[in-house]
Amino acid sequence: MPIYNAPLKDMEFILNDVFKADEFWQSNQKLEHVDMATANAILEEMAKFSKNVILDLNRSGDEEGAHFDNGQVTTPQGFKQAFEQYGQGGWIGLGADEAWGGQNMPKMLTVLTDEMIFATNPSFMLYPLLSVGAGMALSNCASEQQKQTYLPKIYSGEWAGTMCLTEPHAGTDLGLIHSKAEPNADGSYNISGTKIFITGGEHDLAENIIHLVLAKTPNAPAGSRGISLFIVPKFLVNADGSVGERNHVAAGSIEHKMGIKGSATCVMNFDAAKGFLVGEENRGLAAMFVMMNYERLSMGIQGIGASEFAYQNAAQYATDRLQGRSATGAKNPSKAADSILVHGDVRRMLLNGRANNEASRAFAVYVAQQLDITKFSVDPAVVQQADDRVALLTPVAKAFLTDTAFNAVLDAQMCFGGHGYIREWGMEQCVRDLRIAQIYEGTNGVQAQDLIGRKVIKNNGAMILSYVAEIRQFTQALNDSLIIKAATLQACDEVEQITQFILEQAQSKPDFANGVAVDYLQAVGLLSFAYMFARMSQAASEKTEDFYQNKLVLAEFFVAKVLPKLAMHVQQIKAGSDLMMQLSDAYFTAQS
Repeated sequence: MPIYNAPLKDMEFILNDVFKADEFWQSNQKLEHVDMATANAILEEMAKFSKNVILDLNRSGDEEGAHFDNGQVTTPQGFKQAFEQYGQGGWIGLGADEAWGGQNMPKMLTVLTDEMIFATNPSFMLYPLLSVGAGMALSNCASEQQKQTYLPKIYSGEWAGTMCLTEPHAGTDLGLIHSKAEPNADGSYNISGTKIFITGGEHDLAENIIHLVLAKTPNAPAGSRGISLFIVPKFLVNADGSVGERNHVAAGSIEHKMGIKGSATCVMNFDAAKGFLVGEENRGLAAMFVMMNYERLSMGIQGIGASEFAYQNAAQYATDRLQGRSATGAKNPSKAADSILVHGDVRRMLLNGRANNEASRAFAVYVAQQLDITKFSVDPAVVQQADDRVALLTPVAKAFLTDTAFNAVLDAQMCFGGHGYIREWGMEQCVRDLRIAQIYEGTNGVQAQDLIGRKVIKNNGAMILSYVAEIRQFTQALNDSLIIKAATLQACDEVEQITQFILEQAQSKPDFANGVAVDYLQAVGLLSFAYMFARMSQAASEKTEDFYQNKLVLAEFFVAKVLPKLAMHVQQIKAGSDLMMQLSDAYFTAQS
């Protein structure tokens, strides 16, 4: 039976010691209601809910899956009751505006509560996550009347939300969508079209589902400039706020997937369904991108949760599993064999996971803090700097955190040997469930293209060089005895130099950036992890307890065993893309 115990002490260390969250919150008038005592109480409650309520539903939900019958979707047994408990506990609106029933908690805190749910039941987590995303888009772009109508019900869990973007022929390039919005005399629109891969498009968890749909009005400009956003409720809402008649939107089917089987991924058909414009016409994509930074960070958090879950189970298994003897002599002579923890390769895999978990968690909180600054600060210059940092690091948070987490989960599975391939231990499901995080919300390859193209080349490296300068300034102040100091400063130099190389090459080679984008994202990710270990080392070096001293040892492991990969990615970037692009299209389909 898989285990999970929320890493509360590690979370408190990141918030309190590394990022001084209490000081940050109390220095902002809009966050004075939050302190570490409140934060710890919230984290402890989520630790109980994730372990005692939804962990037990993870395997059963995977085995049962979501059911589809004539347009109706039933979630796995126990999901509905858990969702009601989750909504009644105020968790959906934890970070939402108090005006709409939320608790206005900072993102620095909600990334940690989200991690716990992703760790214990990612299929379940996707239902409220889409509601939060829909609520965020409405909160930023909808009219006051629309907010009053929909947001309190969404944040209470009485209603759910979705985002309907993708179509069979239009995934990454949403400018190709065919969905139409025909205006009616009363100001509403008739929405027609088919959307695919719609998470939670139909289910039995809430009495109404509020779809946010991208569509094009008549005579809209071509491409992404002609996309508008519409509210399309499953059930129309009466003037008094009650649920009315059924709208002309229905699930045509659900997908049969590799993982996250308890989450209903639907094909949604809109047949002149009544919809209501959100914001300005032809500004729908911009409205959606308001919440994209949050959603893409959430995918990174899914990676952290899976990696933490996998690590805990692998470490426990390695402690209990007796196989062979230590190379330095029996460590447990009273038993037939030593635990597999005596073997260096097992420790390598576990430490890879542990290093990933701690650096990823710190990085997620760092990005979350930038999001909090953009939301709560009143200083325009500070907001602009934080906004630039979020724009730069969002693709890294999504892609690097899920790539490294997937590798960590594979290492954890390997610790189990053959048992890792068997369902009862939970590792094979963890692998299957996590794979999607590298794909949805924009594949990791697309995230890499976004980083190198829009966030680096487009502004001549200004954003990344500012980030490197921040890292260098912080690291230079560290004690010279910390091994992470010299390693991080070297990583700064390497990323700075390869960025200049990319800017030069991109001027004359159109295919260059696309061909090296993934390597560049990995390099920036490794630098970011070094920065996080530098910050953690600075905080830990002030304490003498084993908990803190072990942070320093883990940082040294990262420097010795993980960070050298940065040099490999730099070399691969220098190799360019000419070799890949010189082959004809026919080469890839030719039979040998």
